[in-house]
Amino acid sequence: MKKLFFASTILLFGFIPVFAQYKTIDQSTVQTGEIGFSAGAAHYFGDLNPKLRLNRPKPALGIFFRKQFGSYVAVRINAHFAQLGYSDIYNSYNLFMHERNLSFNTNIWELTAQGDFNFFKYVPGDVDHSFTPYLTCGVGTFNYNPYAYYKGQKVYLRPLGTEGQGSAEYPNRKPYGDFAVCFPIGVGIKYSINPQMNFGFEIVYRITTTDYIDDVSTTYAGAAAFPALHTWACRVAKSPSFMLTSIRAVPVDGDPAQRERYPRQQHP
Repeated sequence: MKKLFFASTILLFGFIPVFAQYKTIDQSTVQTGEIGFSAGAAHYFGDLNPKLRLNRPKPALGIFFRKQFGSYVAVRINAHFAQLGYSDIYNSYNLFMHERNLSFNTNIWELTAQGDFNFFKYVPGDVDHSFTPYLTCGVGTFNYNPYAYYKGQKVYLRPLGTEGQGSAEYPNRKPYGDFAVCFPIGVGIKYSINPQMNFGFEIVYRITTTDYIDDVSTTYAGAAAFPALHTWACRVAKSPSFMLTSIRAVPVDGDPAQRERYPRQQHP
């Protein structure tokens, strides 16, 4: 299954001190730009979490610049850092997944451009126009590098080719890159505390173009895909707690037809 990012994807709370610029249009004040930061949580949804359970939130931080075009539309540039991770130890409802015993963690570094569309006229400092819900959507890119732990040591999974990427046994499975594209889509609310400060809450999903945020997409490669000295690599990647006693082929590891996603809470 392909996944969603936060960031997101991702529940977010944003506390945003804003240093704003203003201009006057037809004797009314309109906010033209602001800078701020966000802090909240990110969560992973995908092959290891197909039921979309919200039981492994991880931290998410960001900064942004937003340019207003009137009182209803804005464009912003965001830079975010988030952590994602999950494990089959949480999938006790499914015997196969629980015994499969996979896990991963990854850091996410993301840059996006988004459009914000206010439902109400929004003018910071104006008591009559100090609150609005809004929609947001955009496009961005992010870096990821999934890893697991083997005997307490962090092991990055991409170089191992855990599903046979780059192996003669699986010529059609190519190594995946360390960057992918994301499409953030979300809703939020924002409130003007005073003319120089806004507060907001936002929930945003990231639909991504990769199925390897968690290093899981198709099937196990099996021991034949690894040199003799590196057969442990399959265990590292496919057994987070390393409870499996043998390397074995399993029919289906993931669903390559769907992309991964992550929701994240985010600034307004």
